[in-house]
Amino acid sequence: MSGDAHLLVAADYVVFAVVLLLSAAVGFYYAWRSRRQGTSRDFLTGGRKLNALAVSMSLTASYMSSVTVLSNPAEVYRYGAIFGYVSISYVIAVVYTSEIFLPVFYRLAINSTYEVTVVLF
Repeated sequence: MSGDAHLLVAADYVVFAVVLLLSAAVGFYYAWRSRRQGTSRDFLTGGRKLNALAVSMSLTASYMSSVTVLSNPAEVYRYGAIFGYVSISYVIAVVYTSEIFLPVFYRLAINSTYEVTVVLF
């Protein structure tokens, strides 16, 4: 790289600012629209009225960070097919968790593993 190379130009900052403002505007709009409806628990859980696709996409987006998305190809390149064992164990852990723990959490009406100690003890 030459010494006069810039990482971001003015147009990049404008696009970044517009995306942040639009995201904030959507949040403020829905917060204002539903300010007198339900409780904060309903807000955090969507009133338990969301379909499975919306919940799964939300969980995927919150679990898979950009670091994960960018690092997985590098891991496969560096360590080869051995990375497949990690993927297999991940699938087993997800199935185990969804079949064993999630039904219990749902019946107890808790939202997080941190609430287990409050409910059980």
